[in-house]
Amino acid sequence: MSGVIVSMRRTLLSCTSLARNGLLGSAFAALLPAAPAEAADLVDTLSIMLDFNRQELAVLATALALLGFSVVAAILLMRTRVRTADNEARLRARIGELQLQADRFGALLFAEPQVLISWPAGDNRAQISGDISMVLPRNSSPQRVLAFGTWLPPEPALQMDHAVDALRQHGDGFQLTLTTAHGHTLEAIGRAIGGQAIVRIRELSGLRRDLAETNLRYKALSDETEMLRGFAAASPWPIWAKGENGALTYANPAYVRATEANSVTDAQERKLELLDSADRTAMDRGLKDAANFNSRLPIVIGGERRMYDVRAVNVGSGSVGVAIDASEADALSSALVRMAEAHRRTLDQLSSGVAVFDGQRRLAFYNDSYRRLWDLDRTFLDANPDDSSVLDQLRAARKLPEQPDFRAWKGKLHEAYRAVETAKDTWFLPDGRALSVVTTPNPEGGVTYLFDDVTESLDLARRFDGLIRVQRETLDSLAEGVAVFGSNGKAQLFNPAFARMWKLSSDAMRGEPHIQTVEGWCHQLFDDPGVWRQIREAITSIENRADIPLKLERKDGSVLHGMIRPLPDGATMSTFQDITDTENVERALRERNEALEAADQMKVDFVHHVSYELRSPLTTIIGFAHFLSDPSTGPLTPKQAEYLDYVTKSTNALLALTNNILDLATIDAGAMKLELGPVDVSKTIELAAEGIQDRLATDRIRLKVEIAPDIGSFIGDEKRVVQVLYNLLANAVGFSPQDSTVGISARRTERSVVFTVTDSGPGIPADMKDKVFNWFESRSQGSRHRGAGLGLSLVRSFVELHGGKVRVDSIVGRGTVVICDFPTDQAAHRDAAE
Repeated sequence: MSGVIVSMRRTLLSCTSLARNGLLGSAFAALLPAAPAEAADLVDTLSIMLDFNRQELAVLATALALLGFSVVAAILLMRTRVRTADNEARLRARIGELQLQADRFGALLFAEPQVLISWPAGDNRAQISGDISMVLPRNSSPQRVLAFGTWLPPEPALQMDHAVDALRQHGDGFQLTLTTAHGHTLEAIGRAIGGQAIVRIRELSGLRRDLAETNLRYKALSDETEMLRGFAAASPWPIWAKGENGALTYANPAYVRATEANSVTDAQERKLELLDSADRTAMDRGLKDAANFNSRLPIVIGGERRMYDVRAVNVGSGSVGVAIDASEADALSSALVRMAEAHRRTLDQLSSGVAVFDGQRRLAFYNDSYRRLWDLDRTFLDANPDDSSVLDQLRAARKLPEQPDFRAWKGKLHEAYRAVETAKDTWFLPDGRALSVVTTPNPEGGVTYLFDDVTESLDLARRFDGLIRVQRETLDSLAEGVAVFGSNGKAQLFNPAFARMWKLSSDAMRGEPHIQTVEGWCHQLFDDPGVWRQIREAITSIENRADIPLKLERKDGSVLHGMIRPLPDGATMSTFQDITDTENVERALRERNEALEAADQMKVDFVHHVSYELRSPLTTIIGFAHFLSDPSTGPLTPKQAEYLDYVTKSTNALLALTNNILDLATIDAGAMKLELGPVDVSKTIELAAEGIQDRLATDRIRLKVEIAPDIGSFIGDEKRVVQVLYNLLANAVGFSPQDSTVGISARRTERSVVFTVTDSGPGIPADMKDKVFNWFESRSQGSRHRGAGLGLSLVRSFVELHGGKVRVDSIVGRGTVVICDFPTDQAAHRDAAE
């Protein structure tokens, strides 16, 4: 390069006449950056040049610039070639070193059997290298390695597919331990390195395989432990574990709740136990003797006693246990046992013969009807014979139907053990009986035989056919119209009376017309649309079928009583009866009854009115009679005194009668109120007896009083009780003959005080016993008794107001006994009345 610069210097010096401008040196200095010293000398040389004109200087500058660019380009080219040669030498040396290193790494990598699979980024083609014989047979295509299902079981193959997909798509690394279909243990490691997805598969052997298997077992054991702990925590049953010394080492939340502890630690510290001491002793004994314990025990949890299935087993140096709530199962088991026993008792009561054979075709159950039906020995049946043995014994005794091929017949019968549906048959036995046989396969295996003696049923069926014909003739002869309509609304049956009653053609009815058609024919006699709609709905409806009574008043003046009645087979029977005459009689009777009720009410009203109207003048007459009998009014002649005595007695009797009528009227109106208080029984009888002393003396009748010593008193209206006893005694005296005895007694029972009045009069006929308590019922029956017939009516009314009862016992010719029961507890009577 220095030679080039010297040559250029010489050229420029020869052209000094063209280089006078000092700016040219700066240009060359810029063009020659690689040789600054030489360029400076060149500039100094150029600076001494003489001046040129400006046009010549521009041409010279351009030429020099081109020359400088060429020189610089040549210099750069020479430098590039030298640098390239140096780099190539160094690169060849580096490649040699890398090749040696790659050979060493390859030898190290494939020192043991393994397979490498790599997928470059963006390329689905896999590059496979290594020993594929560890997973595939020799001479197999390397690409078959990617079909994991060819050398792995289904589940590991699926796991490998998912892991490789995650590695290639998301760069997720993995490490799997796989077992091939031939039992080899492999390790598969996947990593994303340098933009490639690489999978390395190698066989685990020796310590490394043992370590991997140990890790797998540890992980599986850890997962299983966590799963079991989670299950125990979520379990509703108490679960616990105890150590060798019997101390609690684990308990789930259910155990903590059952023992009412605050936590597991609290249960351990307080040594809370689920079982009582006796059950714990039994469990410890079972674990010691048999290494396990299983029993159903009662446990009180939350104040409730329930049954639990307690199971415990020795595990290692300790034991674990669980208590499963079996209350419902225990109840269901007991119910099942009771149900089975009830079914057995029920089957024993059946008239049908029942025999149950189990899955081994041996007799498992029979009822007494089965034994009596075939007249079999109980000892033979209790030995659980098989089905064939029973049939053979029955055949030997000629109790089965005669068969040309008994073996084939028995084989067909035993097809029931393989059947799924019930089969029915009828056996005609040599002794003339006919049996209905039903064979039902049991869900748990075996067959149930059901035998019914249908000899009588068949005979009844024959009789029934004859009876149907008789009934048909009877139906045709009925005066009542009958028609039966099927579930489709069409007439299935009718008798001539129905056709005549509705003026229908028998031929038309035999065509089974629909109820709407029949309705149209009957409109000429009865056209009420509501009634016909009710009849149609009753015949054609499916639900709410019930009897519907009808009463039809037809246009011709006749009245029909009808009944629409559903039949069990879905049909509907309609019956019509002409009750025109009955209706007329009933109407007349109803009118007469209304008239009688009006007359009875008029009688009551009249009695009430007259009683009130009579009481006022009677009171006046009685007052003046007492006034006249008073000595202060002046003396009376004996005859006047006798007449005044008659007047007094008559007015008193009339006042008593009026008072009785008023009392009955008050009771009848519901306005009578009892003035309750203590009633002394002895005093009450004494007061009632005083009122009849004059009559007893006049008729020479003796009064016999019998009162229990402990009779005491009861709660009632004393005035009304005296009035009851007075009327009973007066009635007894009136019917008793002279020189006889009238008795009155009183006794106390648990809930009442009983008064009894007896006489020796003529008695009461049986047809009169129900009438003696009615108003104005008075018959002398040949005695001296005369009265209005209100006394016994008052007796019954007052006793019933007290909540008691009155009854009459009488024998004609031997007297009468009247018994009155007064309850002692009036409060209970009022509560019952309310």
